[in-house]
Amino acid sequence: MSSRRMTTIAGSLVTASFSAVLILSATASADDQGPGSSKGGKVVDEAPDGVKLTTLLPEQISVDNKSEKTDITATVKNEGTKDSGKIQLLVVGFDGLTVNSVQGCSSIAESDLPEGSNSGFACPIDNLAAGKSKSYAVDASFDLDKTGKICLPVQTGDGKKTYWQQGPVPFGTTNPSPNAPATPLLLGTDNKPVGPGGGQLPKTGVARDLLPAGTAGAALMAAGAAGLWWSTRRPRQEI
Repeated sequence: MSSRRMTTIAGSLVTASFSAVLILSATASADDQGPGSSKGGKVVDEAPDGVKLTTLLPEQISVDNKSEKTDITATVKNEGTKDSGKIQLLVVGFDGLTVNSVQGCSSIAESDLPEGSNSGFACPIDNLAAGKSKSYAVDASFDLDKTGKICLPVQTGDGKKTYWQQGPVPFGTTNPSPNAPATPLLLGTDNKPVGPGGGQLPKTGVARDLLPAGTAGAALMAAGAAGLWWSTRRPRQEI
């Protein structure tokens, strides 16, 4: 599996490495992904009073060594006391992790993807009631010869504000299993590629820890914190 030419847009998106974490979504469709966690996430723009939005990713995914296919469950939660109103969850892949489809969501145009990403989907939500969550089945591919990251921003329905962003956070393993039917990958772990030279992680982005991406309304956070998503000038996704 080869990487496509990366798309450039204005702004900045800062990446960070995070500890391996546990996750579970209320309606998870992928098997054996364990409980869930929002680690690797940060509040970006302030949400309305009473609204508290977060996301969850699985602790572990399993990649088929022949097809390079994997399933991921992405969950958005409203932990506040008031309904969210119209929002959207974005599911975006970086480097060796490519998002092929997200159930009930629409593909983000290549021109609107942040630099360093290879794929993305927008999931519109009319309203997320207080205390409720919504999960999405993500069909993805993972090139085990590369690193791979995923990012889950939660925006207003028009994309002008980003209330929360998880990632880009890596999936990977430090113990490749080339002869096994599948390779388990852990959230928060950089992937160690299989084969000669596998001890050195490939440089598949502009920089491994700094990926430009964003428009007005997104400014850099402190080093080591999750970055902000592009917003104001990005065209609204037509779903």
